[in-house]
Amino acid sequence: MEKKFTHLHLHTPFSLLDGFTRIDKVIEKAKSLGMDSIAITDHGVMFGVIDFYKQAKKNGIKPIIGCELYTSARSYKDKETIDRKSGHIILLAKNNIGYQNIIKLVSIGFVDGLYYKPRVDYELLEKYSQGVVCLSACLAGDVQRYILAGDYEKAKELALKLEN
Repeated sequence: MEKKFTHLHLHTPFSLLDGFTRIDKVIEKAKSLGMDSIAITDHGVMFGVIDFYKQAKKNGIKPIIGCELYTSARSYKDKETIDRKSGHIILLAKNNIGYQNIIKLVSIGFVDGLYYKPRVDYELLEKYSQGVVCLSACLAGDVQRYILAGDYEKAKELALKLEN
């Protein structure tokens, strides 16, 4: 049986200074490579989701809707110097409930958690976790940052927390 690759961490130009490809071009490339699904995970925003969904569907590719959210060091409402640094986490919608929960988290991040970047915390992630798949993100992800700092136990603890 042939194994298919699905890209689950993809930024579009809506990820300012991080997204390179245009949505139509990435869908076109995915189709040419024989991919049957692909995700969108822009940084902290979901502005490209509708165009991404339409382009993928039009080309026979299953769109996976998600977002790479910023996580706060403490509470998403804290706004002191210590809170400037944020981690990353990727959320993917399993279903419509998950999609609505990711939209809710992104909105809360902007409305209540904005401090240099739109942030959420793990309490919010737990509250709005139904229908959501969580990935540990890039090197700026919280699990990876613990590993890079040599704190394997904290990394493992967080990874297990995110598994639930």
